[in-house]
Parts: sequence; structure tokens; C-alpha cells
Amino acid sequence: MSLLSQLSGTLVNVGTVLLGTLIGLTVGGRLPARTQKALLQTLSLVTVFIGLDMASNLNRVAAGSIPGVIVALVSLAAGVVIGEALGIEEGLNRLGERLRTRFKGEGRFTEGFVAASLLFCVGPLTFVGGLQNGLTGDSSSYILKSTLDGISALALAGAYGLGVGFSAVTVLIVQGGISLAAGGFASTLLGGADPETLKTNPYILVLTGAGGLSIVGISWNLMLAGLGLEDRRVRVGSMLPALLLAPLLLWVAERIAG
Repeated sequence: MSLLSQLSGTLVNVGTVLLGTLIGLTVGGRLPARTQKALLQTLSLVTVFIGLDMASNLNRVAAGSIPGVIVALVSLAAGVVIGEALGIEEGLNRLGERLRTRFKGEGRFTEGFVAASLLFCVGPLTFVGGLQNGLTGDSSSYILKSTLDGISALALAGAYGLGVGFSAVTVLIVQGGISLAAGGFASTLLGGADPETLKTNPYILVLTGAGGLSIVGISWNLMLAGLGLEDRRVRVGSMLPALLLAPLLLWVAERIAG
């Protein structure tokens, strides 16, 4: 399979994020501040729905008598401890500030970069779509994700500005990396490249559930931004290690329960 085939969905996704940002910057700057806040609140409501829908996958996972929600809870708790120790949230903010300084960004550049990067890269379609695209060349999941991300980028760029567009780099690195790595080991670990198999795989489900709870945190942050209360944000960046821990802890719990 050619490199272009493996990355086709990712490249489309990068394009829609950039296009959505461009439209948002063009239109958003002309909207009154209260309208921009209302758009953020609207986006937060849609995001919380997506997050809760993802989190509901935890009801479909269990390791013996240990329910999936407990696995996700332990993963998130341990992930936050690791994330805080590593300073992931601060690292993301520093990266955003460096980009803002380098490209002379204004306003809430860093907030936009961090919020968009997390929103676009923490979700089931990021992982399932990457495996599907990398293993089979099928980019249909990423095409769907691209549409959602483009609309979200438009709304976010109107409120946060240019920083949202730089999340396209994060999308390229994360999704492109998953797609390229998929051919090497995913078919062995996850039992094949069939999309339906991936969507019902317990390790994908627990990862999706933990990611969904993180996305609820993102939606809360978007709502706070719409209310002008950004200082009370959830430190979602510190939760990122949980996405790696959740499948690992499920595997350990299955061995214990077995």
C-alpha cells in the first residue's frame, strides 16, 4: 500500500481543519463578542454529547466482575498523576506560546491551539480511523471526522483565533503516526483490520470510553470559555496518559479476573 493511501484520510482532515479555521477567522472576527460566546456554548453542548456517547462504550466492557467504568476510573486517576508529574498541560501551553511568538499570534492563541488539538485528537475516530486507513487504505472514518473537525474549527477559530489552525500540525503527527504504525502491528494486536471488528474490540472500547470522559472535560472548558470563566478549566492535558493506560489496565484486569 502506498504512503499516500495510508495518509489520505489524515491529509483530508488537515485540510478541513485549515479551511474551517480560515472561514472562522474571516467570519468570526465580524461577530459580536456575545455571539462568539454563544457559539462556544453551542459547541460545548455538542461536544458533551459526543463525549458521553463515547463514554457509554464502557458499559460494553468488563474484565470478569470488574466493570469497564472502574478500569477507566483507575486509568484516568493514574493518568492524571503521571500527566501532572510530567507537566503535560504546561508543556502544551508552552508549545502554544512558542507558536504564538514565532508566528506573531494574538489574543487567545494558546488556548485555541490546546483546545483544538485535544478535541481533534482524543476520540474513537482518531484511533479506529487511523487503523482502518493504515491497514486497508479506507479513509471513510477520517472523512467523517474531517467534516466534524472542520465545523468545530470554524466555531473555535471565531472565538480563539489563529491558534486553532496550528492544531492541524497535531492532527498530522498523531493521526499520520497511527496510520503509518498500523500496518506494522495493529492487525496482530487487535484481530484484523475490519472496521466492525475494531469497533467491538474491548481494548478499543475502553480506550474510547476513557477518551470520551476526557472530551466531557473539553466540553466543560468550552462552556466555561463561553461564560468567561476560563480560570476554572479542567486540566484535560494531564489526562492524556490514561489513553495508554486504559487498554493496559484492562489487559491486567482480564488476567487477574481469569
